[in-house]
Formats: sequence, C-alpha cells, structure tokens
Amino acid sequence: MALSLFRKNEIEPPADIEAASLRSDKFRLEREVDWQRLDQIVTALEKGRPKRISDDDLLNLPVLYRKTASSLAVARETSLDASTLDYLEALVRRAWFQIYGPRVGFFGWLKRFFLGGWSGAIRAIWLDICIAFAVMVAGTIVGWLLVARDQEWFYALVPGGMAGGRVPGAPREVLEETLGHQGGADGLGVFAASLFSNNTGVAIMAFALGFAFGIPTLLLLVYNMALLGAMLWVFDDAGLGTEFAAWLSVHGTTELGAIMLAGAAGMHVGRTMAFPGDRSILSAMQSAGVRAAQVMAGCTIMLIVAGLLEGYARQLVDGTGARFAIGGTMLVLWTLYFLAVRSPKEREA
Repeated sequence: MALSLFRKNEIEPPADIEAASLRSDKFRLEREVDWQRLDQIVTALEKGRPKRISDDDLLNLPVLYRKTASSLAVARETSLDASTLDYLEALVRRAWFQIYGPRVGFFGWLKRFFLGGWSGAIRAIWLDICIAFAVMVAGTIVGWLLVARDQEWFYALVPGGMAGGRVPGAPREVLEETLGHQGGADGLGVFAASLFSNNTGVAIMAFALGFAFGIPTLLLLVYNMALLGAMLWVFDDAGLGTEFAAWLSVHGTTELGAIMLAGAAGMHVGRTMAFPGDRSILSAMQSAGVRAAQVMAGCTIMLIVAGLLEGYARQLVDGTGARFAIGGTMLVLWTLYFLAVRSPKEREA
C-alpha cells in the first residue's frame, strides 16, 4: 500500500502540469487571433505607418485593446504560463500608450507652446493682466509719494542690504557713479542682483497667493512696486530719474513684465474660484489652472531672459539712449509676440 501511495503521488504532479498546459494552450488558441491583430496594428502605429492599417482595424482598435486587457486579467487570475503573461502585459502596455498616451513629445510640446500656446493663454487672461498692471502702477506712485512726503518711509520700504548707499540725501556724484559703466558691477550690481532675486520670489508668491481669491497677490504687487517707486524717487531727487529708469529698463521691462503676468495668473485662478459662473468651482478651476500653468511656464522663460540681460547687456551697454533702446526693444518684442502669435486653431477660427 505504501508503494501504491508513492506511485500515486509520483504521477499526480505531471498530470497537474499537463492539465495546466492544456488550459493555457486552449486559452491562447481561443484568443490568439485578436492578440495578433492588435499586435499588428500597434506595431504599425509604433513605426509611424498608420496608412497600412485598414479602416476596420482602426475602428476596432479600442475593442481589441479591451479584449486583450480582459485576457490579461483572466491570465493573472488563473495563473497561466509565464510566457503568455509576459506577452500580454507587453502588448497591453504598448496598446495603451498608442491609444491613451501623449500625442506629442517634448519638442512637439515646446513648439506648440511657443507657436500659440503661451500667447493664447496670455490673451485669455487679459482682464487680470489689466488689473495687475493698474495695481503695479498704483504701487509705484504710492511708494514715490510716501518717500516724497516723509523720507523715513524709504527705510520702511527698501531693505538695507538692497539699498546700500543709495538712500535719500546721497550725493549726486555717488548715485551717478553707480549708474556708470564701470561702477555697474560694484555699484548697482548688488542692488540689481537683490532686485532680481526679490522679483523672482515675488513672481512665484504672486502666483501662489492668487488661490486666496487674489487679494494677497494684489497687496504683494503694491508693496513690491512701492519699493521700486521709493528708489526711483531717490534718483529723481538727485536729478538722475531718467538715467535710473534707463538703467532699469534694460532688464526691467522683461522682469517686471514677468511679475505682472505671474500676478495676473494667480488672480485669474482666484477670480475664477470666487466667480465660477455657470460651471462648478472644480470645473472652472481646472480650465483656469491650465491657462495659469502655461502663463507661469512662460514667466520662467522671461525671468531667465531678464537675468541674462541684467548680467550682460546692462553691464556692457553704457548711455541712457542705448539702455532705453534695449529695454524698449524687449518691451515691443514681448508685446508683439503676445498679441500677434496665434495657434493654428485660432487662425482657422
């Protein structure tokens, strides 16, 4: 009896393996035609040859994908052979990418972004841009008037490390030297670096604070521009207002433009949350968030350009007229790009 039990136990494992193999072969034979058909369609798409796919195959692609995904689920549940599982997993992964994956690569996205995506997002938030621009102008005027009335306001608005020796009552010669070609790196260079770092942080904060219905963004823009208005008063009081404006315009038209757009993007999200209209708040925020994200991606590029202008053009170019020319040219280029560059869909419409 012991011998018979031994022989029985010795025979059963091969029988189980044979049964499992038969189930796997039957499972494959019943569905393999659909798998092969899907594989051929996906291979043609991967090779960039969609014309080789018949209309029937293209219409049946989603159905074939769902059938294959269902086969994969069954294969996992029934523990079919490893080769079948590996094949189905790879096929389903490839098919998913062709059906649901991104349609363009990074360079395609970049091309679409510059040829209408960014500028279209800018035009879509024009009202918020107008509000941000008005607030920034008002902030500059407020800073100017506060310091003109009481010079102690300058020290409240401008951090000591940023101002350096450029304070109310400083001799004209000292201020003029900081604007010169030779004194740029050692004079206003510290102020410019601090201003760029400050403005980059302001751009990020202006966008982030927009989610609080845009109110903190407005306050931040007012304060940041009041700082600039206070500094402008110091130079104007010494008879160097035009020279300082020219020095600042080299990178300022780009840098301050980025702050304005970042603030507008933040306010756009906050305004959409407060006034979603007929849509739900979630739906309204989704569309607003996409536009705001595109605007902020462009602001990053503008801040990089501003940094290059500040680090090179502002240091290498001397003369009020030449500096105004650079700043004015950048302002015109940005304005023309935002107004004129439209995506193919916009041109067709």
